[in-house]
Amino acid sequence: QVPLVESGGGSVQAGGSLRLSCAAYGHSYSNYCMGWFRQAPGKEREGVAARDGDGSTSIADSVKGRFTISKDNAKNTLYLQMGSLEPEDTAMYYCAAGPTCTMGWALLPHEYNFWGQGTQVTVSS
Repeated sequence: QVPLVESGGGSVQAGGSLRLSCAAYGHSYSNYCMGWFRQAPGKEREGVAARDGDGSTSIADSVKGRFTISKDNAKNTLYLQMGSLEPEDTAMYYCAAGPTCTMGWALLPHEYNFWGQGTQVTVSS
């Protein structure tokens, strides 16, 4: 198992910023594919951003230009920098990890084996 613990969620007004963190414990995930997903009430879980072990990234069209994914291998931590937040970004955000992924599929949940418990992001208008 690769325990993943998300943090950094909260409530913010539209136009604001947040940075989510995902700390991995018990295992080095430097070569893993890592991703951020979100799920709003009554909606399916959707991929937001992903990064493979080589540093290639995939960003959902809905957040492109506003969100950035990055990773600090020394800290075993994945980040999601979110800017220009909109009420539509309100959701539970999850971190996920998998030993491999194909960038063309990296925003699909089935690519990932391990999931965190999530952190809530609420954006008010």
